Formats: sequence, structure tokens, C-alpha cells
Amino acid sequence: MAIITRRNFIKGVTGTLLCSGSAAMPAMARTKKTLRIGYLPITDATPLLIAHAKGFFNDEGLRAERPVMIRGWSPLVESFLSDKFDVTHMLLPIPIWMRFKNKFPVKVLAWDHTNGSAVTVRADAGINGFADLGGKQIAVPYWYSMHNVILQMGLRKAGLTPVIQPQSLPLTDKQVNLFILPPPDMPASLAARKIDGFIVAEPFNALAEIKLKARIMRFTGDIWRNHPCCVVVMKEEYQKRDPIFTQKVISAIVRAQLWVKKHRLETAHILSRQGGGYLPVSQTVLERVFTKYDLTTYGKPAQPAAIRHPEWHSSRIDFQPYPYPSATRFITRALRDTLVEGDNSFLEGLSPDFAARDMVNDAFVKKAIIDIGGLSRFGEVDLTGPWDREEVIDI
Repeated sequence: MAIITRRNFIKGVTGTLLCSGSAAMPAMARTKKTLRIGYLPITDATPLLIAHAKGFFNDEGLRAERPVMIRGWSPLVESFLSDKFDVTHMLLPIPIWMRFKNKFPVKVLAWDHTNGSAVTVRADAGINGFADLGGKQIAVPYWYSMHNVILQMGLRKAGLTPVIQPQSLPLTDKQVNLFILPPPDMPASLAARKIDGFIVAEPFNALAEIKLKARIMRFTGDIWRNHPCCVVVMKEEYQKRDPIFTQKVISAIVRAQLWVKKHRLETAHILSRQGGGYLPVSQTVLERVFTKYDLTTYGKPAQPAAIRHPEWHSSRIDFQPYPYPSATRFITRALRDTLVEGDNSFLEGLSPDFAARDMVNDAFVKKAIIDIGGLSRFGEVDLTGPWDREEVIDI
């Protein structure tokens, strides 16, 4: 897996700064004509992929190349840094790390989806909850990820200690070893018994259920209600130099989100190998992602009980574009208590309120939401204060 080193990061940033003058204008002109999209093969990317497949970018007057699939988060981040893509989706903690640790001018413009991830374990591992993860090997997709944050919240509540060490070293029954695996590699590692479980975005939880008879230990959306996971990001300079282009991109993505909510089975077909081939999995797997979230399968008395809050009326994966500041503030605070590889001291002096204001530009998505009929079209919302909410977390 590619690693973003300090040297490579500085090289990428330097290249951007050198292009910040008039020399950057030809590249900017190209992005106005052709939109370049990068994505991981996960359902987090659904709005970007459906906006392309259904011609919503074209309807906005944009010419969009077919989105380019990248296997891991590090290569996707590196591609974005080197200006190969104009827009992509990223796990919300990644732009926090990019903007405030590495001073890269990335902006969050919208949420890409909500929920859509789970903790998946081997059927024979004897794991029914966080307390059973002691002494286990658990893969996460990226250190700066919602997955790492939520997993460690659960471990701490269970009295367990996350560690980062070679898998060959022994663990106590109170330690849980965490390490990075690209999402597409997780099911194979589970099948080979190299790991005991993983926490990741769909469709790899559903794939492991169907192909490996693995079990969902807990859906992340049942821990943090309708939490953000991936967000839509662009470079700050794009918004400033061409706000019309930016608005068209976001309007198409918001339209795609609303379309997906109403056409879940058709979305599964379009994304599948049998359809548009955007994701390297079958329609059967994707139908499970978009429609399978029921108490008969996942609720008590099933063990493990992956759904413990049916009263939340959540979905396995859902789509809502507004980037609530309360969620950005929460994840900025939570990252301080999350074990990662490398130096995360930049978080100590980072104000959550400042992070939410400085990193997120919600002007484009607000306009797109209003133009499409208002935030209530995406689900339950407090119409007396639609642009604010309280974060609900129960492990």
C-alpha cells in the first residue's frame, strides 16, 4: 500500500503553490471543461458515481470523465494532492489531517453519505460485542477514519486498550491490535484467518456475509445515529476561481443523493458488475447493502445483535448532504483520544469550532438543497432549525 511520507506530501504541496499564479490558469480552464473524479470501490462513493451514470453532471452543463477507481485511501489522497482529480470523497477525518496538520487547502463542501459501515467478524471467532475483541487482530481502513474513531470508542467503553504493533507480537486479553488494510483486501484476509475482524465501509461487510458467512457485530450507524463518513472535497482554489463550476458539481451530487434514496435497487444494479461496473461486486451484494437492515436478521436475540437502536429508524446506508457543524466538532474532539500512527499533536490546539468553520464551506450545498426542495426531502429534520442538530452516540 502506498504511504504518504512527509517528503512526498511537501513535494505535492510545493507543486501546488508553484502553480498558484498565472501558470495555474490553463489547468483551471481544463477543469471547467472536464470534471475528473476519483473514488474508492465502496458505496461511500455512490453519489459521485450515480451523478455520472445518470447524467446529472451533464445536465448541469459539465462534461465528466468516467470516475477513476483507486484501491486504497493513501493512493487516493496522493492522487488528489497531485491534482489528478477535481473532486473526490474522503473520510471526514482525512481533510482535518490534511488541512490542519499539513496545511493543504482542502475544503469539505458536503456530506457524501451517512452510516454505511460496520464491524464484521469471523463466524467462529466468538465475538458478539466490543468486550470480546480483547486479544484480537482488527483491521481499519485508515488511521484518520470514522472507523478508527468509532472502533476505539467501543474498545475504551469495554475496558480494552488499542495498540499498534506487528501481528507477530503477543497480545494480552485486554489489548486489541489495529492495523491498516485497504478495504478490498479485508474479506480475503478474514477468509485466510490473518485477522479476526474489520471495520469498514460497504460493500465489504455484505460481501463477507454472503461469501464467507461472516457476521456483522455492529453497524456504525447504530452507534452514532446517522453519522457522516465520507464527505465531498475539492481544493479551496477551485471554489474561489470558479464558483459556478463548483456549484454545478455540488448540485449534481445532491440530486444524485436524493435519487438514490428513492431508487435503491436500481442503484445497486447500476453500480454492480452486472450494471455499470463502477464497483467490483455483484448486484446481489449491493442489494444487501442498500436494502438489508432488519431486526429479524440483525436484532436481538440474534448474537451478535448488530442493531440495538431500532427506535432510531436508521438505514444501513443513507444519503443526506448537509455537513452539520456539530458532527465536525464532535469528530475533531474524538480524534484527540484516538490512537493513530504518527504525530497527532496538532489536534491538541485545534478548536473544534474553528475546524468546523474553517474547513467546511456549506454555501454551495445549502443552495443545492434549497433548489431541490429543502432538507426535509432527505428525511427526518427539525424544520425549526434544519441547519443544526444534536449528535446522538450510544455504544
